[in-house]
Amino acid sequence: MKMYLALLALAAPSAAWAADSVSLTSEVLVEHVKPQADGSSKVVREEPSVVTPGDNLVFLLSYRNGGAQPATGFVVTNPIPASVAFTGGESDGAIVSIDGGKSWGPLASLKVANADGSMRAATPDDVTHIRWSFAQPIAAGRAGQLSFRGVVK
Repeated sequence: MKMYLALLALAAPSAAWAADSVSLTSEVLVEHVKPQADGSSKVVREEPSVVTPGDNLVFLLSYRNGGAQPATGFVVTNPIPASVAFTGGESDGAIVSIDGGKSWGPLASLKVANADGSMRAATPDDVTHIRWSFAQPIAAGRAGQLSFRGVVK
C-alpha cells in the first residue's frame, strides 16, 4: 500500500521562545540502498514523493541563530508522526517522551504500564516525541542540524 508523504502527518518541530532569533526548518528524506554499476550498493537519501510501509526515513532539523547575540535556552521538540515508528536519534543529547510530551527522559529509563498494571521497559515503538535542550548558547551566526530516524508503519 503506497502512502503519500502528506499522510505521514509530519508535525513541525517547535522551538523554545527564549531563542526567538533562531530559525528552524525541517525536512524528511527516505533512505534507500541502490545498486551500483560495479555490483556494489550505496545508501542514498532522497526527497520522497511516495513512501510505503517499511521505508526508512531520516528527519533533519536545521537551526540557525540569525540574531546578533547568542541564543540561550534553545529547545527543539518534535512529535513522531503516528504513521512512523521511531527507530532512534542520530544527534547526541536527545531525550524522548512516551506519553505525548508529558514526561521526558532517556528511553532506557522510561517504563510503560501493561493492561494488567505491570510495568515494562519502554521501546522505540512507544516514543511519541523527541527533544533536544541546548545546554550551551548558540552563538550568533551559528547553524547546525539535528536528526532522528523512523520507519513507515
